[in-house]
Amino acid sequence: MEIALRAVRDSDVPVFHRQMTDPEAVRMAAFGPEDCTGPQAFAAYWRRLCAGCAVLRTVLADGAVAGNAVVYGEAGEREVSYWIDRAYWGRGVATAALRALLAEVPERPLYARAAADNTGSLRVLAKCGFRETARARGFANARGREIEEVVLVLGGGAGGRPESAA
Repeated sequence: MEIALRAVRDSDVPVFHRQMTDPEAVRMAAFGPEDCTGPQAFAAYWRRLCAGCAVLRTVLADGAVAGNAVVYGEAGEREVSYWIDRAYWGRGVATAALRALLAEVPERPLYARAAADNTGSLRVLAKCGFRETARARGFANARGREIEEVVLVLGGGAGGRPESAA
């Protein structure tokens, strides 16, 4: 399967809405917008998200919209995030997409967060060179309660050792 990133198009947003409101995917991701089930609420959320992104890309798998990948936040504190359609889970799409995003954004350090029980996402981040630096607790909208999350970093890791994407 060929994985590529491209600029987000308006026509991608309804696809992202379907992907990011899939109940199983939302539960697994745990963190996300409070209420974006309706298309208009999602479009407003997406506009807010876009405004804070340094890089925002559509993930393509063999030409089909498979998800999105973003880098957001202030320089020196930027975080990566991605959302891959459940139909593509376990097929290497997230790992390939994140590697492509990291190649496009050479800035380090970059941070990431994932629910502690989201083993798939934690595996993707580890394959791309991210290392756990802390554990925290945060309110997970999708689960309606506070849960444990893992904080990870790529580059400028523990002890100041630079790390690179694998």
